[in-house]
Amino acid sequence: NKGWGTIYLGNHDQPRMVSRWGNDSPEFREPSSKMLTTFLLSMRATPYYYFGDELGMSNIKFDKIEDYRDIETINMYKQIQLKGGNLQDFMNAQKISARDNSRTPFQWNNTLNAGFTTGTPWIKVNPNYTTVNVEDEAKDPNSCLHYFKKMVLLRKMHKDVLVYGKYQLLDPDNPKIYAYTRGEGAKKMLVVLNFSKDRVGWDLPAGMQIKPMPLINNYNTFIPGKTLSLETYQSVILELK
Repeated sequence: NKGWGTIYLGNHDQPRMVSRWGNDSPEFREPSSKMLTTFLLSMRATPYYYFGDELGMSNIKFDKIEDYRDIETINMYKQIQLKGGNLQDFMNAQKISARDNSRTPFQWNNTLNAGFTTGTPWIKVNPNYTTVNVEDEAKDPNSCLHYFKKMVLLRKMHKDVLVYGKYQLLDPDNPKIYAYTRGEGAKKMLVVLNFSKDRVGWDLPAGMQIKPMPLINNYNTFIPGKTLSLETYQSVILELK
């Protein structure tokens, strides 16, 4: 993230972003997906999203090897089988890391096959397409899709800070909070990300003053102060005074 290359948390050879780096449990999928969007789009370089990450699409987590199409996963399964290894451990690991997790059909709506095709798709559709899809999220102002659009707009409006501005890491040893500033001088922003499912308090660095209203916030609540009280997977971007 210190260079100027491509910044990505997921691509076509990786699991879904929210499943790998966030928390795709039903109660945490939306806030952690939004938190990761805040992170990705407040960094320098060129952000990269694989299709569906903007919706918070998650890993499908197949239980049977017959459901996979990825030759790498299938060959690894056969090798472990021949060696008498633990196939259940392998299958559990594939629910997180298998490449087919990011290759399921795009979820357009809640109709048959998520509106992707009227035929038979080459791989199964994630069952959560009935609620995680473009059509439903486009109608919901609090959806992952709308949050993604807001964050893209914020990045464009403040590109001198969020695209080209200086990056400074804060509190590097904190196991739950990732905080940093972007920009310098009169144009400076604080980004605070809670990468945990715990409610966490985070103390502002000595002498740092923030404006009370966040530029973006993946929750509807935020109380400014010397200590920021963050909800599970909450993310905020604040202007500094």
